Amino acid sequence: MRKTTVLGVVAVVAALASQARADEPSATITGVEDRALRESIQRALTESDGPPGSRSEARRRARDAADDAVAVLRAEGYYAYVVEPDVTEADPPRGVVKVTPGPLFVFADPRIDWSGEPPDEGVRERAFSVLGLTEGAAGRAAEVLGAEGRAVAQVQKLGYADAMADPRQVIVDHADHTVRPTFVIASGELVKVDGVELSTKGRTNIVWLRRLAPWTEGDVYDPEDIAELERRLRDTGVYDTVSVALASKDKALPSGLRPIQVTLADRASRTLEFGAGYSTSEGPGVDVKWIRYNRLRRADTTTITTQVAKLEKSLEGSVALPHWGRPQQTLKLTSKVFGETTDAYDETGATFSADLTRRLQATRYQTYGLSLDLSQTTELTTASGGTVGQRLNLATFTALTAYAWDHSDSILDPKKGWRVEARAEPTAITGDTSLVYIRTQAQGSAYLPFGDDAKTVLAGRVKLGAMLGGTMPEVPASRRFYSGGGGSVRGYAYQAIGPRLSDNTPQGGLSLFEASLEVRHRFTERWGGVFFLDAGAVGIEPTPSADDFSAGVGFGVRYDLGFGPIRADFAVPLEKRKGDPAFQIYLSIGQSF
Repeated sequence: MRKTTVLGVVAVVAALASQARADEPSATITGVEDRALRESIQRALTESDGPPGSRSEARRRARDAADDAVAVLRAEGYYAYVVEPDVTEADPPRGVVKVTPGPLFVFADPRIDWSGEPPDEGVRERAFSVLGLTEGAAGRAAEVLGAEGRAVAQVQKLGYADAMADPRQVIVDHADHTVRPTFVIASGELVKVDGVELSTKGRTNIVWLRRLAPWTEGDVYDPEDIAELERRLRDTGVYDTVSVALASKDKALPSGLRPIQVTLADRASRTLEFGAGYSTSEGPGVDVKWIRYNRLRRADTTTITTQVAKLEKSLEGSVALPHWGRPQQTLKLTSKVFGETTDAYDETGATFSADLTRRLQATRYQTYGLSLDLSQTTELTTASGGTVGQRLNLATFTALTAYAWDHSDSILDPKKGWRVEARAEPTAITGDTSLVYIRTQAQGSAYLPFGDDAKTVLAGRVKLGAMLGGTMPEVPASRRFYSGGGGSVRGYAYQAIGPRLSDNTPQGGLSLFEASLEVRHRFTERWGGVFFLDAGAVGIEPTPSADDFSAGVGFGVRYDLGFGPIRADFAVPLEKRKGDPAFQIYLSIGQSF
C-alpha cells in the first residue's frame, strides 16, 4: 500500500513539474512599468517546453520574444520603442528582453481621400463621421483597421455597393509623436436595384418571392434590404439554406439596374414527427405529425396531427401561410375533430379557426383570431342537494386577441431571460344554453442563471385567469378554468385542484391562480436535476379565495437530448383531499415552463 502511495505522489509531482515546464515563457520582459502593457506583451510571447539547452538557444528565444514585443508595442501605439534581446549569465542561461516603450503616439488629422469620382457630399460626410478616430487618442493599429472598415461599410450602405478600400497611408511622425492616417476609398457608381432573380429551381413561386422584397424597382441599393429579404425567407422554416446577394456589375441590365439574386435550397418536402408523454393521473399519450412544406409554393406549411391519450383523442389539420398580406404576418387555418374524457366532463366536437399572428419585433408577437366550436358536452351539475347529469349541444363563437413577448434564450430549455403572454377571448355560446362572457388569461415566467455556464438556474412562473361576465354553473364545464397536473400544479391529478361537487367530481371555476418555483442544476453535460414547488387555486368567484389554494412539492431528473431535455418529475400533494393519490409521476420533453 505504501509503495503504491509513494508512486502516486511521484507521478503527481512529475506531472506538475511537466506542466510548469510547459508554461515557461520564452523570455523575461523588463523595463515596462505600465502593467496592462506588460501583461499584453507577456501574453504574446511564445511558450517553451523547457529551459534552453544552450546560450545560442536562449539567444534565439530572446530574439523571437523581442519580435513579439515589437508587434504588441506597435499595435498599442508605441512607435519610438527600444527593444533589446539579451541572455543572462545564469546556468542554464535564460532569454531576457529589455523594453523601453517610449512615448505613446496619438491620432491626429485623420482624413479620407477618394479614388476616382467621389460620391456626393452627404455620403462623404457620413463616411468621415463613422471613422471614430478621436484626435489625441492612442494611435492603435486596430483602431485604424476598424475605422477603415466602418467607412467602407457606410459608403456601401448609402448605395455605393462596389465601394472598396485602396491602400491606406499612415504617417507616424516621430517629431510630434502622432499617427496621421489617410484612408483611400474607391466608391464606384451609385447602384440602383431591379427585382428578384431566383437562381435555383425548386418549389417556390417567383411571383410570391418578388412580392416579398422590401424594395421597389429603381430604389437605391441598401444592404439592409438584402438582409431583410434573407431573414424573411429564413423565418418561414421551409428552406435548408437561403442566400440573397446583389448581382455583380457585369450582370447589370441595359437600364443600369442590377438584379438581386436569390438562391434557395428546399428542405425535405415531407417529415414525420412523433411525441409521447406520461403521468400517473393522465396516463400515456402519443401524437404523430405529418408535415408537408411549400405545397402551395409560397413557403407554406401543412400539418396533420393525430393525438391519442387517455384524456383526449383528436385529428387536426392546419395550414400556415407566412408573410400573408404583409411581411412578418402569418395566417394559420385549422380544423379539428376531438373527443375528451375527463373527470369533470366528456365532450366531442369539431373546431374551425383562423389566427393571424404578426411579429412586431424580433421577440414580440400579436395575434388575432376567430373560431367556431360545434360540440356535445356531458357534465354534472348540482340539483336538489345532489348531482345530476346533463347533455348540452352547443355552438361557441370565440374571438382572440393575444400579445406575447419572448426574451428567453431557448424554447425547450431556457436558462436566462423572461416570457410574458396575455390573451382575451370574447365568447358567445348558443344552443341548449346561451351566454356571453370574456375569458382572460396572463402568464409570465423568468429565468435567472447562477454559476459558471449557467449550471444552476432559478426559474419562476405565475399564471392568472378570470371570466368577465360568466357565472356558475351557466358557463359550460368544458369552458371553465381547471388546475392540477404536469402542466400546472404537480402532485395533483389533472383538474384535481379547486371546488368539487358532492360526489368529488371537479367543478372547475371562474378564476385561476398558479405559481411555480424551480431550482434547476446541471450536474454533467447531459444530466441535471430540479427541485420545485407548485401552488394553484381555482375559484367560483372572480378571484380565488385563500381556501381554494393547494400546493405540491417534488424533484425531477433531466437528460439533455441536445435540442432539449427529457424530464421525469416526482411530486407529492401538500394538501391531500379525498381521492388524491399519495404522489404523481410525470414524463415529458422540455422543461415544465
